[in-house]
Amino acid sequence: MATALRDLLDETIQAGKLDGLHAAVAVRAGETILEYYGTGEDASWGTSLGVVEFGPGTLHDLRSVSKSVTALVYGIALGEGLVPGPDAPLLRQFPEYPDLAADPGRARLTVEHVLTMSLGLEWREDVPYDSPANDEIAMELAPDRYRYVLERPTVEPPGTRWTYCGGASALLGRLIADGTGKPLPEYARTALFAPLDIDHFGWMAGSDGVASPASGLRLTPRDLARIGELVLGEGAWNGGQVVPADWIRTMLRPRLRTTWGAEYGYHWYLDTVGGRRLVSAIGNGGQRLVVVPELDLAVAIAAGNYDDPEQWRTPVTLLERVVLPGVG
Repeated sequence: MATALRDLLDETIQAGKLDGLHAAVAVRAGETILEYYGTGEDASWGTSLGVVEFGPGTLHDLRSVSKSVTALVYGIALGEGLVPGPDAPLLRQFPEYPDLAADPGRARLTVEHVLTMSLGLEWREDVPYDSPANDEIAMELAPDRYRYVLERPTVEPPGTRWTYCGGASALLGRLIADGTGKPLPEYARTALFAPLDIDHFGWMAGSDGVASPASGLRLTPRDLARIGELVLGEGAWNGGQVVPADWIRTMLRPRLRTTWGAEYGYHWYLDTVGGRRLVSAIGNGGQRLVVVPELDLAVAIAAGNYDDPEQWRTPVTLLERVVLPGVG
């Protein structure tokens, strides 16, 4: 199988269908069946890294795949009774904003609206990430990122529809830090990464020193695939339960539909390809973590097509023309 997959990969690369692909790792039933590393221009949070020769130990920006990993970390903290549950009133967790809590519409917000990105607040991330017109960038530039998110104008009742919102992930990261008493990377290191033997990672922070739950995580593709295996195992790893199994099931239950048709759970995307259920974490530039439960398959993809409107093509092509046909 590994040989067939590599042949398919080589053919697809030679056909010019995988532009910008930096690395890919596919693991099925605990066995690595594909591992590829290339060379190409890369950047970290918009800062050029020049041409990079990627390898097993090379960290890569995950961008918004970070959001899905943050949801796993929240689930661990929830299982330990350290963070408020999805049904908890959101503004009650931010007592420093009594004026916002006094707004009846905002008072209806819950933690679940954060997890499903259905806050009902005005939020735009459909403009380039180097522009302050992008609300995630504006949030990073604001003197108080959490107030910036929570005081955005109300456009509809919470829970009405999914609207892509890095601010929701920022709020989730704050709940984790407050509840655990540790910065997000520190808690993630001990609660999630250490049990998986992941000891090499980075977590980018804003100018205030707060790590970005929305887009700051950097991992190797091997370690990202390992997180996919953890999801496949409903949170179990090497004989231990790292993430509560009931949280994995809850997190991956469809709740809302995205603007392009996929369903959304708690910070994870849910879709089908060829009749098979796919669970995905998606990041700018072509970053992907795809879990296919029916095939016991986890696929981690790293690419450098940042802010490209066609960035989705490389990971989708890799899945549809290489990995899924190769495993049968």
